[in-house]
Amino acid sequence: MFLSQRQYCLDVLARAGMTDCKPVSTPVDCQAKLSSSVGTPVTNPTDFRSLAGALQYLTFTRPDISYAVQQICLHMHAPREPHLTALKRILRYVRGTLDLGLVIHRSPTTDLVAYSDADWAGCPDTRRSTSGYAVFLGDNLISWSAKRQHTVSRSSAEAEYRAVANAVAETSWLRQLLQELHSTPSRSTIVYCDNISAVYLSTNPVQHQRTKHIEIDLHFVRDRVATGSVRVLHVPTTSQFADIFTKGLPTAVFSEFRSSLNVRSPAVPTAGGC
Repeated sequence: MFLSQRQYCLDVLARAGMTDCKPVSTPVDCQAKLSSSVGTPVTNPTDFRSLAGALQYLTFTRPDISYAVQQICLHMHAPREPHLTALKRILRYVRGTLDLGLVIHRSPTTDLVAYSDADWAGCPDTRRSTSGYAVFLGDNLISWSAKRQHTVSRSSAEAEYRAVANAVAETSWLRQLLQELHSTPSRSTIVYCDNISAVYLSTNPVQHQRTKHIEIDLHFVRDRVATGSVRVLHVPTTSQFADIFTKGLPTAVFSEFRSSLNVRSPAVPTAGGC
């Protein structure tokens, strides 16, 4: 199956008056972070909110723009010119990738595998971190998220562990859903994290002063690990696909991770095929 919203993309571009805009290779600048207090307010915030909402609907089949859309949606209440510029960049990226969609194909395995990541203290206003995860059923991406954490993390390990807890919560729900569909996974769910300290915390039964403030997440993940339904393992940053949901990436890395998430162009039909 190939899930695409090509016509919807064209409609959104037409609404924004950007049908013939110049495309860009990535949806977000990998350098700057959006602040709520920099720049002058936009002249028509209603149009900004309308386009931001339209892009939210597009993320249903385009996980590659999830982080960029999440960033502009944080400022829908009082959008400023830099936020409008970021929104237009997303539209320029969409213009250049109209043919992309989410590919779902037959997979030899039905194991649940998740990738979890966090951008520690990435918000310049609140210093909250951004969590992201990608969940695969076999070789197919079935769930993803890019979301700002509710509290400020005091270390990168804490931010990463909160992201792991979010991924474990999602995979626990998916395991229960698969069980109700009489397709219970035969193996533990693997959750990959690129922070070694967070991996160690998932199995370390010792509670000490430095982990008191994340006690609930600690117990939640450890309980799943103790029952054997989840395993938290380390993955190199070069293979951390969830990076695409937490920060801007260079073009080469972004394109590689986008392909790994099965966001691709449709297969070209062979000559004479039906």
